[in-house]
Amino acid sequence: MAGLNTQTQSYGPGYLTLESGEVFAGKLYGAPLTTSGEVVFHTGMTGYQEVMTDPSFAGQIVTFTYPLIGNYGINESDYEAGKPALSGMVVSELCEEPSHFRSRHSLAQAAAEFGFPILAGIDTRAITKLVRASGDLYGIISDQPLTAEQVAAARSKKPEQSLVAQVSCSEITHYEGAGEHVVLVDLGMKQSILDALLANGCEVTVVPFDTNYEQIKALKPDGLLFSNGPGDPTELLPYVSEWKKAAEAFPTLGICLGHQVVALMFGAKTGRLAYGHRGSNHPVKELATGKVYMTSQNHGYVVKEESIDKRQLTASYLNVNDGSIEGLRHQYLPIMSVQFHPEAHPGPNDTSHIFQQFIHSMQAIGAKHYA
Repeated sequence: MAGLNTQTQSYGPGYLTLESGEVFAGKLYGAPLTTSGEVVFHTGMTGYQEVMTDPSFAGQIVTFTYPLIGNYGINESDYEAGKPALSGMVVSELCEEPSHFRSRHSLAQAAAEFGFPILAGIDTRAITKLVRASGDLYGIISDQPLTAEQVAAARSKKPEQSLVAQVSCSEITHYEGAGEHVVLVDLGMKQSILDALLANGCEVTVVPFDTNYEQIKALKPDGLLFSNGPGDPTELLPYVSEWKKAAEAFPTLGICLGHQVVALMFGAKTGRLAYGHRGSNHPVKELATGKVYMTSQNHGYVVKEESIDKRQLTASYLNVNDGSIEGLRHQYLPIMSVQFHPEAHPGPNDTSHIFQQFIHSMQAIGAKHYA
C-alpha cells in the first residue's frame, strides 16, 4: 500500500438496505461504490484488519458489534491475504485518526485502496439483533435508500459462483522447512495458518482447492491440511471423493471449512447455523479432558451431530454456548478437525497445541514407515 493517500475521504451519506425492508442511514467511507452481500456480525473487540483480509468473509457485509473500529489503524504485518474478499463493512464509530506505533494507514484509507465501502454511524446493535432473529439476511450498501424488493431482485440476479474458487490460489507455492512436509489445500487460507506451520518448522506446499489425489500424492507429503474458507461446504461435494483418498493416505487436519469438508468425506452432513459464530471469545469444551478453551471463530455452517457415522468419526470438541460440533477425530485413522481457528490471529492462543498434535501424528506415521 505504498504511496497511499493519507487523507481520509468521506463520500457523503450512505445507506444499508436489508431485504427485510429496514434501511440504516450513515456516512460512507472507503470506495464510493454500491455493494451487496450476506449481512453478518463479528463480536471481536479487535481484529478488524484480519477480518478485512480473511478470505472466509468473501461476499459478506461485516457488521462490527464493538462500538469503535479503526482506533489502532492498519499495519503491514497483520494481513491474512493479499487483498480483501468481503463486500463491505458496517461500523458504529469509525476512527479517522488511529494511534499505534505500527499503524501506517487508517482503516478508511485501506478500504479506499482495496476498493470496498465502509458505512459508519450505524446502530450496529440493531442490525445484530435483526441478523440473530432472521439468520440469513441479505443487504446492499449504496448512496441512496432502496426498497426490499430491489434488494431481493439483486440477490436473485447474483451469479452462482463458487466463493472458494474465487479466493483459492491458482498455482502451487512451496515454502522450505526442516520438518515434516505439509500439503496445505487452500480453500481460502488465512496467512496465519501458513505462518503457524512454518513457525513449527514444517515444510509447506500450498495447492489450489481443486488439486486431485494423484497430484497431492506426487508431492510426497507427510501430512495434509484443509484450510478455512468461505461459503456453503456442500458446494465442494464434487471434490470430496478425491480429498478423501488423500485424507485416508496421509495424516490430516481440517480447520473451519476444512473441518466441514472432513465431515463430508465420511458421510456426515452440514447445515446452516441460525446466525453463525464470528468473534474471538467462543468457548469450546474438549470432550476427552473436560477442559474449556476460548477460541476464535468465523463460520456460518456446522456439522450436524446426528449425521455423524460413529463407526468412523467421533466428536472431540463441543461449543459450550449452543452444543454444536467444534471438532472431530477419526476412530482409527490419523485424521482430526476443528471448527475453530487454532492459529487465532487475532484472538486467544489457547488451542495452538492443535498444530503440535498434527505434527506428532505425522512424526508417528513417519516412524512407522521408517521401521
